[in-house]
Amino acid sequence: MSSEPSGYHFRKQVPIGPYYADIACHHARLVIEVDGDTHGTDAAERHDARRDAFLRGQGYTVLRFPNAEVLHNPEGVFAVVSSVLEGRPMNRRAQRGRNG
Repeated sequence: MSSEPSGYHFRKQVPIGPYYADIACHHARLVIEVDGDTHGTDAAERHDARRDAFLRGQGYTVLRFPNAEVLHNPEGVFAVVSSVLEGRPMNRRAQRGRNG
């Protein structure tokens, strides 16, 4: 998934260290996780906490959204992601296009 007009490039299933991010934008240092029902167990929550701590240690902000939120409130999810992206670095190609 790419969103070049806005200046950010997102990729799905991105390896970062020993983990795979559901969606990541390297330039903005943003990871988006879409959590299904399996994330509700104690073991899954502990795993997610370790994973999020690792990703934060690598300089990423981690946003988590439940599947239902993504499906039933995509505008709200988009608003949160857009808010987090404000002021973050864009893809270099997009920056060149905006500057000249």
